[in-house]
Amino acid sequence: MKPIKIIVEKHPDGYIAYPLLGIKGVVVGEGNTYAEALADVKSAIQCHIEVFGEDVLEDESPVLEAFIAEAEVII
Repeated sequence: MKPIKIIVEKHPDGYIAYPLLGIKGVVVGEGNTYAEALADVKSAIQCHIEVFGEDVLEDESPVLEAFIAEAEVII
């Protein structure tokens, strides 16, 4: 078992989820709800590991926590 940080984005037509760090390669999940997208990306990560082996897992990430912030810029 290895913890992987996952980003879940809400879009007008549903949710997209992908790992922030911890996996080599591209893995994406989607769904109509947050829970569906999260379940889909977890399944995709498991499949990615089964197909390409545990070498796709990064050993250690220097990131302990990830935050999303919003900032206004002058344009």
